[in-house]
Amino acid sequence: MSTIPRPALYLGLAGLMPFLWGVVTLLSPALADATRTLIGPRFSGHTILTGYGVVILCFMSGVLWGFAARGRGGSWSGYVLSVAPALWAFFFVGGPVAQSLNALITGFVVLLVIDFRFALWGLTPRWWMRLRLILTSGVVACLALGLWLV
Repeated sequence: MSTIPRPALYLGLAGLMPFLWGVVTLLSPALADATRTLIGPRFSGHTILTGYGVVILCFMSGVLWGFAARGRGGSWSGYVLSVAPALWAFFFVGGPVAQSLNALITGFVVLLVIDFRFALWGLTPRWWMRLRLILTSGVVACLALGLWLV
């Protein structure tokens, strides 16, 4: 398996920071209050976990669409799978916090399965699944902690 390119690894890991921040502000009410005061309520606690989770799930749909476009013959299956994470977020994230976090955890786990399917089709870089395993583990751990702290 080839090495993950440093820019992809570092930027991917940096993308975990809002998830980590959400958990940290759930664990520290003082930090959550300071965050709400300085930059607004959507940047702390469950709000950032769910809001940023939706953004990243939709972003990953776009990435998958790009992979589907690399496929042969315009296969429907790749395109259908590529839009599934964004549609999942649209239809199932919202309402009670626990419901939203559960929907996001499910969405990211299913996204990993879709990533694996695209890798098997040869549409992803060889290092893709290594990166996706690292990032999905981090995201799901943060969302699960957020769920535990509801």
